[in-house]
Amino acid sequence: MSLPAGSTIGIIGGGQLGRMLAMAAARLGYRTIVLEPQPDCPAAQVANRQITSAYDDPAALAELAAASAVITYEFENVPVAAAEALAAKVAVHPPARALDVAQDRVNEKTFLNGIGIATADFRPVDTDDELTAALKTFGGSGILKTRRMGYDGKGQRVFRHMETGGFAGTCEAMGNVPLILESFVPFEREISVIAARGLDGTVVAYDPAENVHRDGILHTSTLPAAITPKTAAAARAAASTILSALDYVGVIGVEFFVLGDGSLLANEIAPRVHNSGHWTEAACVISQFEQHIRAIAGLPLGSPGRHSDCVMENLIGDDVLRVPALLAEPDLMLHLYGKAEARPGRKMGHFTRISRRA
Repeated sequence: MSLPAGSTIGIIGGGQLGRMLAMAAARLGYRTIVLEPQPDCPAAQVANRQITSAYDDPAALAELAAASAVITYEFENVPVAAAEALAAKVAVHPPARALDVAQDRVNEKTFLNGIGIATADFRPVDTDDELTAALKTFGGSGILKTRRMGYDGKGQRVFRHMETGGFAGTCEAMGNVPLILESFVPFEREISVIAARGLDGTVVAYDPAENVHRDGILHTSTLPAAITPKTAAAARAAASTILSALDYVGVIGVEFFVLGDGSLLANEIAPRVHNSGHWTEAACVISQFEQHIRAIAGLPLGSPGRHSDCVMENLIGDDVLRVPALLAEPDLMLHLYGKAEARPGRKMGHFTRISRRA
C-alpha cells in the first residue's frame, strides 16, 4: 500500500542529500521532518520542520517516530541502535541491517564476499604487529583505513613497498580504533551504480557512472562510462544482488573498481542516495532522489533511463566562486546546497553539463 499524499516522511540527517530528498518528496505531495543537531541545516531550509537534536537522543527519536509515516536517512553513520528503536514504532527504510553492514569496512567486505561479490583483499588490523604481518602478506603495500566513520578520503594512510616492520605508533596515530588494511587494486577506472528496490521487490538500476576523485573527494561523474556493455551489466547485477540480500528498500550507491579485463571489484556500498548519482537530476526524467522517495513510499519505481550524456562536477570550497560563469553556460543545471561558509574540502554544490543523445 502506498503512502497517501500529505503524509510526513522523516529524514535523519540535514545535509545536502537530505535537502534533495525533501525537495523530491515535496514534488510528490509529501511533507518532511528532519532530525539534525545543526540549526538551519541545508535540509531544514526546504523541509516542513526540523527537530534540532542529536541523532541518538531518545526524546527526539520518539518525536520523529510520532510525526512520521515512514523514516529514512541521508548518511550511513546513523546509530544502528537508533534505527532499530525507530523501526519498532514506524517503518524505516533502508533497513537497520544495511547500516550495520556499511558502517564497518570489514563487515562490509565480508558481507560482499559472502554473497559472491569480489573485493580487494583485506585484513583487520588492531595492533602495529598485525599491520606488519598484513603488509608482508600484501607485498609491503596497501591502504590502511579506519573501519568506521571515514569518508571523502579521511582516516586513511597509504603504504608502498614496506615489507619490514618499523610501524610502531601507527595504530596510535590513527586513533587507536579498529583498522583495515586493503590491498592495492590495479584498476583502470572507478565506476558506481545507483540502484533502487521497491517495497514489492522490484529493482531498477541507472547506467554506471565513471568517477574521478581528487584528494579522496568525488570530482566528476561522467555518463556514459568507458566500459563494455558486459561490465555495465555485471555492475547492475551486483547491485541487484546486494539489494535483495539486504531486503533493502530505497536507493543504494555501489562503487566498483574496473580491472583491465573488464571484471569488477566492489569498493564500498552506501545505503542512501549518493554523490555519484547527482547527475540523474539533469539527465534522467526520474532522479535518484525521486526514486528513493517512490521506493520508501510504496509507489511504483520510475524508469532509470537516461535522455542525455552528461558530466556532473562537485563544487568544493572556493569552487563556488565559479557560479556566475557557470550560470552563463547553456545546457547546465546548477544545484547549490545553501551552506553559508565555503571551507576547503566542503561540498558547496554541484553542476551537471548535459549533451542530448541522438
